[in-house]
Amino acid sequence: MNGEECSTALGRRKEVILANNSKEARDRAEASFKKQEQRAREGAKALADYEAEGRAMREKTARLKLLRMAKQAAEKEVGSESEPST
Repeated sequence: MNGEECSTALGRRKEVILANNSKEARDRAEASFKKQEQRAREGAKALADYEAEGRAMREKTARLKLLRMAKQAAEKEVGSESEPST
């Protein structure tokens, strides 16, 4: 091999190495991006679940409060009816 052939072969090898490194870098970047997207989706789902649980708890609390108030009103009414009038 003469000097020119050697530099051409070396240049091609560098191109192949750079192409491989570029592909590897792109693959790593895509994998990182996919992981980041997955985390974002999981975070959004967790937030939606948290909000749904809070909403359900508030609805249940309101329903139980209404039931308790109705029971207290009924007990008060029964208590006042059973007392004899003087």
